[in-house]
Amino acid sequence: MKKMLRSLLDPVELPRVFRYAQSFPDERLDDVSTALALAWEAATATRSVRPGMRVALSVGSRGIAQLPELVAAIAARVRACGAEPFVVPAMGSHGGATAEGQKALLAVLGVTEASVGCPVLSCMETVEVGRLSNGMSVRMDRLAQEADGIIVFNRVKPHNAFRAVNESGLVKMLAIGLGKQTGADQCHRLGFGHIGRLIREMAALKIERCPVLMGIGVVENAYEHLHSLFVAGPEEIVARDAEALQLARALMPCLPCGQLDLLLVDRIGKEFSGGGMDGNITGRYSTPFISGGPEISKIVVFDVTKASHGNANGVGLADVITEALAAHYDRASVYANCLTSRVTASGRLPVAMPDENMALRAGFKVCCAPDPARPRFLRIPDTLHIDRGYASEALLPELASLSRAQILSGPEPMRFGPDGRLEDPWW
Repeated sequence: MKKMLRSLLDPVELPRVFRYAQSFPDERLDDVSTALALAWEAATATRSVRPGMRVALSVGSRGIAQLPELVAAIAARVRACGAEPFVVPAMGSHGGATAEGQKALLAVLGVTEASVGCPVLSCMETVEVGRLSNGMSVRMDRLAQEADGIIVFNRVKPHNAFRAVNESGLVKMLAIGLGKQTGADQCHRLGFGHIGRLIREMAALKIERCPVLMGIGVVENAYEHLHSLFVAGPEEIVARDAEALQLARALMPCLPCGQLDLLLVDRIGKEFSGGGMDGNITGRYSTPFISGGPEISKIVVFDVTKASHGNANGVGLADVITEALAAHYDRASVYANCLTSRVTASGRLPVAMPDENMALRAGFKVCCAPDPARPRFLRIPDTLHIDRGYASEALLPELASLSRAQILSGPEPMRFGPDGRLEDPWW
């Protein structure tokens, strides 16, 4: 088959590319511990942490900036109150929906007992804490529910599969993350068209019936730097989470061009987005309950990160991939996500090419560029780091006129090694 593919793809011409960088506002927190200390002292909710209490701290599967430092700082504040903190993985069905897998995923993110200074206790058992008016069971991590208190911690940002007042953040962490696989399964049962309402209802019920002490939320800027941090009492969590979402949306970066023939994403991964490849950046979504973003004809993806442990959720939103990505695709992890979320589109395997050279040529062949000699093409490392990239020569005038963009070098031909891998390095 490789001979046949070469006969079809070798004639495809690749454009020359240039390196560019984008600049975005970079207001950030200089000292995480100091920022937490100030927010902690200002919040009345922190006074509910009393000596002798066992306090569960939720930590999810996202690659939050300075995650180990943040978790360690929160644990230290809890200990300073005379209480005993412990971390519970709060990631729904991620980590293969196993206790061991979820603890291993935290370790990949740098959250270990040694790094955060407290135990990391993982289980997939849940208890029912109530039912919604439609009869839906509301589940809570057993270890968290048995604790004397729960601190809900998460990053707040736009979701990539639905739009609502609350999306990814403290409310979703309460409803889905701390619900583990069974709770996440319940919340997704009616599909993403209802999930915005359900996470609010489930979170409200858990705040009422579970020992929730407070929520601690962070917002990142376009550079994945911590922009702000807040501590909210139980009764404030839903509203503060909604406010933070609006800020996070305003701080999100975007591609330098709104229309492309082809986008190359070097890697997808759970540490970049819950969907592996953030539709807020690509304009490609796994559900019909969200829209907007750039118009991109075709997308090529080269691989999935090691930190994702084969969870290549999001690969189905690409058009062409490599055989290397297909080989790293772990069906158990991907299927656990797909079946829990009721979204299968993001788990489908696209056309797989033998190497990066052929995958890229296939992308150019099928993108149907109006001017094949001058395709509109961008290459980015992943959908979280889009402050740098490569662009085709046809986009040079457009990016040169963009105030936030800087042309760094090129244009020059793309180079491939004997193994078919793209050699142009990131910097």
